[in-house]
Amino acid sequence: MTPLATTPGVDAPTWPDGFAERYRKAGYWRGETFGGMLRERAAAHPDRIALVDPAPERRTWTYRELDERADRLAAGFAARGIAKGDRVVLHLPNVGEFFEVVFALFRIGALPVYALPAHRETEIGYFCSFTEAVAYVIPDKHAGFDHRVLASRVKERTPSLRHVFVVGDPGEHTALAEVACDPSEVPSGEGDPSGALSCPEPHELAFLQLSGGTTGVPKLIPRTHDDYLYSLWGSNEICGVDADTRFLVVLPAAHNFPMSSPGWLGVLYAGGTSVLCPGPDPATAFPLVERERITMTGLVPPLALVWTEAAPGSEHDLSSLKLVLVGGAKYSEEAARRLSPALGCRLMQVFGMAEGLVNYTRLDDDEETVVTTQGLPISPDDEIRIVDDAGLDVPDGEFGHLLTRGPYTIRGYWRAPEHNATAFTEDGFYLTGDIVRRTASGHLVVEGRAKDQINRGGEKVAPEEVENIILAHPSVHDVSVVAVADAYLGERSLAFVILREGAGPLKPVAIKRFVRERGVAAYKVPDLVEFVDAFPQTGIGKVSKKQLRSTAVAEQH
Repeated sequence: MTPLATTPGVDAPTWPDGFAERYRKAGYWRGETFGGMLRERAAAHPDRIALVDPAPERRTWTYRELDERADRLAAGFAARGIAKGDRVVLHLPNVGEFFEVVFALFRIGALPVYALPAHRETEIGYFCSFTEAVAYVIPDKHAGFDHRVLASRVKERTPSLRHVFVVGDPGEHTALAEVACDPSEVPSGEGDPSGALSCPEPHELAFLQLSGGTTGVPKLIPRTHDDYLYSLWGSNEICGVDADTRFLVVLPAAHNFPMSSPGWLGVLYAGGTSVLCPGPDPATAFPLVERERITMTGLVPPLALVWTEAAPGSEHDLSSLKLVLVGGAKYSEEAARRLSPALGCRLMQVFGMAEGLVNYTRLDDDEETVVTTQGLPISPDDEIRIVDDAGLDVPDGEFGHLLTRGPYTIRGYWRAPEHNATAFTEDGFYLTGDIVRRTASGHLVVEGRAKDQINRGGEKVAPEEVENIILAHPSVHDVSVVAVADAYLGERSLAFVILREGAGPLKPVAIKRFVRERGVAAYKVPDLVEFVDAFPQTGIGKVSKKQLRSTAVAEQH
């Protein structure tokens, strides 16, 4: 695999002209922008509800209201000197103002940098400094944390950061509610019907997203209007999203999965309604499903397990729910088989990455395909290679490293030439870090992350395989298998196990015996088993195997 050569000083490599021309001719890139998309939807159905924010009091935005609010806020940002190409770190929970800010920035061509609610000073300080952000948008307080204090500390040491805008009580900063103004009051620019705002071009950057990497601070993913909008309407066609779709935004709105697979952006593209969920737990979400007649939502696997166990005993009517998408991490077969019977809806598996490639099982796939695979790519022009450690293609049915390129997969991270040299091949394939195999039908089956594979004395153990076996134990709610260092074998396997509520006490030997009795190789039986109450999680709610490995190492010492 030959590394990609990048030119120092270029923010991010882009698609070569030949590929860009091909994607436009194929109709993937339609020459749309996010700001223009909202404008068109507002003109087509101005009074349809685009957005519902139910907490603390139910608020709604029609498409016309969201469009007008975005215009006024864009004018206010422009009046404060925020211009096309400027970076703005957006650090809001699932509140309506998040959407107003995003579309306002789209209107002036400024770039949102999407931070997750769980991020704190280390991450935010890095985002603001590395991107040379000119503004930072926060809530006053969220989940007991005062973001204004964090913002003050970051602003002191970030010379580029001129503005902190606050939803709520601003303290020493500026209230977001005071920013909006009449677009006619802003000096005239080109490209906007009002004459006040300067709009971006479809091929230009729309925003910077965070990578899902597990080492260090996240890398920044540059997405254009053209490529990301294709992933939206392509996802909509696969998932059956239309104007009647009512999507519950359960996960953080800033994350790629609830944003675009098909997510709230896909639902807005289709003219449907997005409902914000202030918390992902069943006690918060199930009443909203009933009251708002939710038809679709997206969950990560640990949350899907919680919903699956809670639904049968719930007093709330979940019958409006037609489709639940599960993605963000590998969903085990055992857990997948439980979801549809418990929630009374269809399951669609999603496997993708913020860097681009997204795969879905299909609505017409049979049940076995849905529970045992992670789907097919969105696009006929999603190119897939599965290679061995030497970079040679493996036959279908064999596991290998996943490489991909296509009309919505980036060609390089933002301002990261050294990393791009190892993360992309010379001919533009992205090295995803996933271990997968391809079935005869073309569906991908994910074994796990290459870095998660356990090398036990030369024998390779896939944590996902062992996890899937343990999950079948009637007393087990969830499990995560990680590697721990061993002086003799190099690595041993450690299974962290969460028991179901009400399950009787188990000893580690019972879990080991259960795995052994399934007839697997002896080296796949966990060397160690530890019972825990919960797993550490990433900002979106995925299990953090990095933290689990750190915990295991600390306990050994």
